[in-house]
Amino acid sequence: MRALFLATLLAATPALAADPVNITADTPSVTVETPAGPATIARNQNPENRLEGEWALTSRACPPFCIQPNTPAEGVATIGELELIDMLADPAAVVIDSRTPDWFEGGSIPGAINMPYTEMADRLAELGCELDFDGFLCEDVPAIALFCNGPWCGQSPTAIRRIIEAGYPADKISYYRGGMQVWRMLGLSVTGE
Repeated sequence: MRALFLATLLAATPALAADPVNITADTPSVTVETPAGPATIARNQNPENRLEGEWALTSRACPPFCIQPNTPAEGVATIGELELIDMLADPAAVVIDSRTPDWFEGGSIPGAINMPYTEMADRLAELGCELDFDGFLCEDVPAIALFCNGPWCGQSPTAIRRIIEAGYPADKISYYRGGMQVWRMLGLSVTGE
């Protein structure tokens, strides 16, 4: 009888992660440089962790929150979390949170800088472009990745199209379509939490 009670109790107890929740099988975490110093990106170790609030919503009215295309412009690479983490670890690359400052201040990806989508086309000098009479000359510029709130957010796709039109080369741009919603869904580290 006691064995049956213990078996029932164990079956009803939430499972704890027997193994660590890594980024990949061989990568438990990655440390990236930020303006505030080193930041560690890792996954939440609580196997019971759930998204809450704004990030748990699955249905947003369209427009304005329509599902975005996988590729926002010709020549732009769409990337996932592992490729974004590689870019965050690369000191020559720039990862840009293209959301408005209020969203950025509410939590972002460690190592990302904030350049709101409404301003990016006017701020290309910060990425190494030179102002010219006809716009910007962007010859020796870094690889950049842009993200916003998730597959339903149009801020990054809008910014990408605008900066290409202003002169930034499409082949130097990556789009992290998953954005903050998928980043949080995977339990990855977020600033400000």
